[in-house]
Amino acid sequence: MTQSGQKKYLRQIVKRFGRMPLFSLWTMRSAGRSSLAPSLRIGGIALVGGLAAPALAADAFSTDWAAGAKSEARLVAAGRDLAGFEVRLAPGAITYWRDPGDAGVPPTFDFTGSDNLAKAEPVFPAPKRIRESDGSEAFGYERDVVFPLRVEPSDPAKPVTLKLHANFAVCEKICLPAAARLVLTLPSAGSPHADLVEAALAAAPRPIPPKAFGDLASDGADGWRLCAPVKAGGPRDLFVEPPEGWWISVAATPAEAGRDCFRLTLRQAPKDAVPPVQLRLTMTGGAGPVETTVEAPALR
Repeated sequence: MTQSGQKKYLRQIVKRFGRMPLFSLWTMRSAGRSSLAPSLRIGGIALVGGLAAPALAADAFSTDWAAGAKSEARLVAAGRDLAGFEVRLAPGAITYWRDPGDAGVPPTFDFTGSDNLAKAEPVFPAPKRIRESDGSEAFGYERDVVFPLRVEPSDPAKPVTLKLHANFAVCEKICLPAAARLVLTLPSAGSPHADLVEAALAAAPRPIPPKAFGDLASDGADGWRLCAPVKAGGPRDLFVEPPEGWWISVAATPAEAGRDCFRLTLRQAPKDAVPPVQLRLTMTGGAGPVETTVEAPALR
């Protein structure tokens, strides 16, 4: 198999297994070796192991840091119904968004065993497109990140104790698994960490209606074109999350008539599946990150 063919094959494997909660498959980011954790390499894939150390509350509003090879993580309280999972990264390391891109593993959050918890919903700050040396792209974070956790108690009159088992990937020369077991009771009053978590919430995409997001139309037999009105602010980027089994790449195209435009190319679809297909779209830059869900029309 050629090198390009092997990379494509490995990316397909990672896309298939990267959304599984079991952290057994990891992709290499370079040919370099690391002494930080034992690894088994198969082609361009690295299988590595890591341990999670329980971390109880360091004070009334946060846990101790759970240390990893290239990161550390903790839980912080922002109030009785809001918390945050904070990850600090070593210089040069990255971690991933809910869609990791061409390769990588998204974080998972398991709250099994929590007390008085009806629901905990993680919120993902807007990602960055990170170019890899082999030409692939990762979607995630190059700096420290806080994932807000919206909490719903079973009994609003009682406090919630979060028992979180978090798994995430930290990549530098190779991708290593990181895990943290954290326990924190949310306070009934305010928290000194509220501003930290609120800032992370503000960095998350704001849901808007599809018509306010932009115009999506068929652009030939293999993709679509999306154009959105130009907004003042930073450069814009588009992230597309299709259903499982679909692979759609995105490339910016020249702006036209006061609109920012992107080409969405269909690279792979499940056998016998054809559009229309539902897509979750996230756009960054401009006046701030936004997201929506649309039905991509049939191709022609």
